[in-house]
Amino acid sequence: MRNDKYVIGLDYGSDSCRAVIVNAATGEEIASAVKYYPRWMEGKYCNPLKNQYRQHPLDYMESLETTVKEALTKCPVGTAEKVVGMAFDTTGSTPVLTDKYGTPLALLPEFTENPNAMFVLWKDHTAIKEAAEINELAKRWGIDYTAYEGGIYSSEWVWAKMAHILREDEQVSKVAYSWIEHCDWLPALITGKTKPEEVCRSRCSAGHKAMWLEKWGGLPSEEFLTTLEPKLTGFRSHLFEKTYTSDTKVGTLTKEWADKLGLPLNVSVAVGAFDCHMGAVGAEITPRTFVRVIGTSTCDIMVSSYEEMGDKLVPGICGQVDGSVIPGMIGLEAGQSGFGDIYAWFKRVLVWPLENILSRSTLIDKETKTKLIEETADKIIPVLSEEAAKVPVCESTILAVDWMNGRRTPDANQLVKGTITGLNLASSAPLIFRALVEATAFGSKAIIDRFLENGIKIESVIGIGGISLKSPFVMQTLADVLNMPIKVAKAEQACAFGASMFAAVAAGIYTKVEEAQQAMGQGFAKEYQPNHENHQTYLALYEKYRKLGNFTEKELFI
Repeated sequence: MRNDKYVIGLDYGSDSCRAVIVNAATGEEIASAVKYYPRWMEGKYCNPLKNQYRQHPLDYMESLETTVKEALTKCPVGTAEKVVGMAFDTTGSTPVLTDKYGTPLALLPEFTENPNAMFVLWKDHTAIKEAAEINELAKRWGIDYTAYEGGIYSSEWVWAKMAHILREDEQVSKVAYSWIEHCDWLPALITGKTKPEEVCRSRCSAGHKAMWLEKWGGLPSEEFLTTLEPKLTGFRSHLFEKTYTSDTKVGTLTKEWADKLGLPLNVSVAVGAFDCHMGAVGAEITPRTFVRVIGTSTCDIMVSSYEEMGDKLVPGICGQVDGSVIPGMIGLEAGQSGFGDIYAWFKRVLVWPLENILSRSTLIDKETKTKLIEETADKIIPVLSEEAAKVPVCESTILAVDWMNGRRTPDANQLVKGTITGLNLASSAPLIFRALVEATAFGSKAIIDRFLENGIKIESVIGIGGISLKSPFVMQTLADVLNMPIKVAKAEQACAFGASMFAAVAAGIYTKVEEAQQAMGQGFAKEYQPNHENHQTYLALYEKYRKLGNFTEKELFI
């Protein structure tokens, strides 16, 4: 009977929703589907010049229905009736303000086109001022509420974002009753448990981004929050004290959502979590393993036993939270605010003449122009990678700092900017691209060094995500800089696979996450071995990277 049971893992990334239907006994992928958020893809509600990135809840709802139904159409007849569990992972911190019923304000008629009533995507940096105020206040308060979040609160996290919007938008602040993270809202929505005080809140999101800690009574005190921003008055009482690990069952599908998705009513829905944390589970994380979810940004995840972690507090990371990855262990998070996004930026620079000059040419017809632009744009990164890989490390003389989207860790600072130096008249696109790839690898080394310096042992590295599977040049450079072997998870959708493992536990198929990992894990597709000679060269370049970063931060970031 176990072979007849299926679970659905749903991964909400920055651009799209992915649904994977998995055999709960073997981990075999039965079908999958992807849906890009339609409003987001039109560029709506965003202003990159202000670092404003907002997403409409309808994008999430519509993509949920579309992906699940499409994936089911690819399955054998009768599969839907055998689905027993679902789980969600999402980007984070991606919160939204709600009314007293838990409805995101953008779903109310008066706010349907108001970006301040929408989900504030993780990479929205409009709350830099509020994050600085939280850090200043926490350091002079009796309790440093940032202590378990690396000691530095980020503009990417929920309290800074919510305080910013309440200050900025008087109409929204008059109606706002509470807030909810994306990873908490989806399970609440499809189980009908959306009232703020009744939502099963994720330990992962609360601990890493909302300064929740059991030993100080949950969230920061009402006095702390209202000192930060008087408009936060009452929010704490409309939120939560208790949090839940993602092996917990929230409930089952409402009839409305069972009908929309074409699933039975008795499907168990698990507590949500952030994409990287579930992705690490999907990649079969174990203690002393450093898992890198490599995409537009990176998120780095580790787990540690209570005994090995002891009373260590690692400064400058994105938190250490009991049960945020695997229940019964401490989850640690770090990451880079830009990784693939940096390569995408360089691609946009190179594509600009095609889109703005070639597109207006009268020498060729419109269809040919369009195809030429698309073909060239698609090949830019692969060809740059191929050419950059031919350059010996000793000839890599351009140096870059990877802070085009600010710095997440170590030591969050969203004011810093990227830097490129060492250019001369022979500097080519492949050489500049190589410098950008090396910069992202140096940023990765800075994170690993911070863990090692604080007594956290790392014995192996695992890469997951599109870049790890599709870019050998990037992955080999990373292995050389870190001087560590890097295994690449076989599952192309590791985050969705991790969600499916939690779904299997919530549905009662397994008693704990480790059992689900052992039964459903997909193993590894490739392993990159470091070139030790290259590493020695990179050590000298890394010291220059650090010096350039220090100069950039002190002299140029304002």
